Amino acid sequence: MSANNLPPASTVVSMLRDNGITSVRLYAPDSAALAALGGTGISVMVGVPNNVLADLATSAPAAAAWVRTNIQAHPAVSFQYLVVGNEVAGGDTRFVVPAMENVQSALAAAGLGGAINVTTSISQATIAVHVPPSAGEFTNESKPFLLPVLQFLERTGAPLLANLYPYFVYTYNAAGDLDLNFMLFTAPGTVVQDGEYGYQNMFDASVDAVHAAVERLGVSGVDVVVSETGWPSAGGEAASVENARTYN
Repeated sequence: MSANNLPPASTVVSMLRDNGITSVRLYAPDSAALAALGGTGISVMVGVPNNVLADLATSAPAAAAWVRTNIQAHPAVSFQYLVVGNEVAGGDTRFVVPAMENVQSALAAAGLGGAINVTTSISQATIAVHVPPSAGEFTNESKPFLLPVLQFLERTGAPLLANLYPYFVYTYNAAGDLDLNFMLFTAPGTVVQDGEYGYQNMFDASVDAVHAAVERLGVSGVDVVVSETGWPSAGGEAASVENARTYN
């Protein structure tokens, strides 16, 4: 939605349906996109943009108005997740949980509390240890922010969303000297042995590392949903159309 020469939302929704795509992520509640998605049965993950978190965190009426305008106004849309902030960093992290609380209360007041999960989406950069996955751990900088987030999710039964890019693990050498094939799902066999579990690709390892990192903070029962992934086709080390095609 940030490109030019885009087809209208109705055409995009037709393409989604023609290709059997049953869920979609919107980074903001675009009214034309939501109108086109209404009545399709496609489940929608919609973002509460980072630039409104402070308002929603400090004002329950503002959160109620946001939910009324962007969620209740589209009763035919199958909302699944409300993503309160995407890869929030720095001082703005203090707004995430209060905003989640106010949005959750607004949904409950609207009779939608049991139907829509309120969560947030974290960056790959919050993970300090990727391999072995059982040693997965969040960075020291992110732990104070993530613990209350995870406690909220544990209490409400919502999953943690994670943007996971093996590309960044590879280019930042964040998991040691691991082969490119491990990143691209093309390794012929187990590359990382972790107890009884053998890992053939970085994607699976990253998912399990997030699970381990969550448990290491003393939180249990919080699922992990991958909310972004991909591989660049240009502009960096190992970035090529061929590698992007292989990964995708």
